Amino acid sequence: MAKRSPKLLFTDEERNTPELKRAVKKADKSITKLEKAEANIPKKRIKKKQRFIDEKSGKVETKIMFEEVDKKKPSSQLKSEVRTAPAQFAAGAAVNILRDNEDDSAATDITHSVEKTADTSIRATQFANRSSKLKPYKNAERAEKQADKANITALNKQAKYQSRENSGSNPQSKRQQKKAIKKEYAKAKQSGATTKKATEITKEASKKTADTSKKIAEFVRHHKTAFAIIGGIAAVIVMICCICSSCSVMFQGATSAIASSTYPSEDSEMLAAEERYKAMEQELSDKISNYESTHSYDEYIYELDDIEHDPYVLISALTALKQGAWTVSEIESDLSDLFARQYVLTETVTVEQRTRTVTNPDGTTSEETYDYYICTVKLVNNNLSHIPSEILSQDQLELYATYMKTLGNRPDLFGDSVYVDKYINTEYDDYAIPPDALSDVKFAAMMNEAKKYLGYPYVWGGSTPSTSFDCSGFVCWVVNHSGWSVGRTTAEGLRQQCVRVSPANAKPGDLIFFEKTYNTVGASHVGIYVGDGMMIHCGDPIQYANVNSAYFSSHFMQYGRLP
Repeated sequence: MAKRSPKLLFTDEERNTPELKRAVKKADKSITKLEKAEANIPKKRIKKKQRFIDEKSGKVETKIMFEEVDKKKPSSQLKSEVRTAPAQFAAGAAVNILRDNEDDSAATDITHSVEKTADTSIRATQFANRSSKLKPYKNAERAEKQADKANITALNKQAKYQSRENSGSNPQSKRQQKKAIKKEYAKAKQSGATTKKATEITKEASKKTADTSKKIAEFVRHHKTAFAIIGGIAAVIVMICCICSSCSVMFQGATSAIASSTYPSEDSEMLAAEERYKAMEQELSDKISNYESTHSYDEYIYELDDIEHDPYVLISALTALKQGAWTVSEIESDLSDLFARQYVLTETVTVEQRTRTVTNPDGTTSEETYDYYICTVKLVNNNLSHIPSEILSQDQLELYATYMKTLGNRPDLFGDSVYVDKYINTEYDDYAIPPDALSDVKFAAMMNEAKKYLGYPYVWGGSTPSTSFDCSGFVCWVVNHSGWSVGRTTAEGLRQQCVRVSPANAKPGDLIFFEKTYNTVGASHVGIYVGDGMMIHCGDPIQYANVNSAYFSSHFMQYGRLP
């Protein structure tokens, strides 16, 4: 496995500090979950030879030892050839039955139908087996991502607490520090240390931030004449703007833009709405936890998604829905509607006939049949970020996207949320597309359009720059502005319009499809392949990504080429 997330060590004082207590607790909890997930990865024993010197004889001897290591993650690809002898036999039998009674066309149709059914059944069995084997590895990967998020949030909180006396720090300096913390954390993780003092990471990050600020200051000092000239030019421009009547219009426009992207409701009302939603989630959690005490089945099977939501999605959706300020009493029904759409709890009861040995009144024993009730409790979390596109109009969706881009100009409102970091740290790795690939005119046109939106946030259902995009919305927009006309469709809809291409023959400009990234039939995610194992896609944010990473390899479906 890759280098795992380290456990951060905090002092007792930091653990009991109100500003840090919650973040530290979340970091500890996430590491505990990660350790449990890693413990569930299948193990194997490997034989090792160890040489040592016998103290009595002085001779070098060899001792066989066994070491327990993680099993290698199984391949996530299904075998391309799934037709087996039983399937071929079934198809042949169908032909023999129909040969004397139907024409060739009908026989061929039914033969293909039987083959398809057999293939589907075999593939479903293979997929089930593969999913079962991959589950512990996926759980560990998910737990590691959550641990990284919680750790970085705790480190940012600690850095903020340590520099609380320096309240005059500008926003740019704070951003630099957060970026430095992220890099130092990555370095600590790469070192392979299972534990790491949090103060070491934040001190090193603070030092690098200070060094950067010092270099900037020195640069300004050495070029003060140039900056003085620039400042003088800026002052003249401001004076001219003040004289011109259009200046007021310009400032009004800027003020209007800020106001239109800012949450209009009171902090107390937005925080109350979030607490109300969390209370509903806690009620749901308690209901599931107490399920066996409130029901009387013989056996329970639980299939449960996580209970969680992004508070900024909640507040942005409510504000876009109301298109103005609101109070918590005014949105009670809206909260209930969102909750009902996000969480679906179902109960399925199956009855089995079983036998048991009973003692008769005369002391003899006999077998009796009885009903054995098995209850399957399933909780589906439909992801709150998927709901706005279902309930908002186009105008409301654009407003929602604006709030999500700016976090309502209130990134501090839910500063302790594990979701905040992905909005603040929206850096993405740049990628230089090979020049020979850009010699293809259509691919060059696709990249000219696609690169305009690097860094845009993921918005489920979004399909234009004004709403931002989801994965299929982004690809549809790009190809529709690059010489094709595919309309607005889903990832599966795009796949249906493509010609399948083997990985060996994939070229820049082909689409790449993934499955099972969430619960849907067919392709569930799509990106644009740019060559050398890289794609550009609407992740969060829109960015380049390696298609051979562990996550995308496990969900790869196919390449496709637009005609």
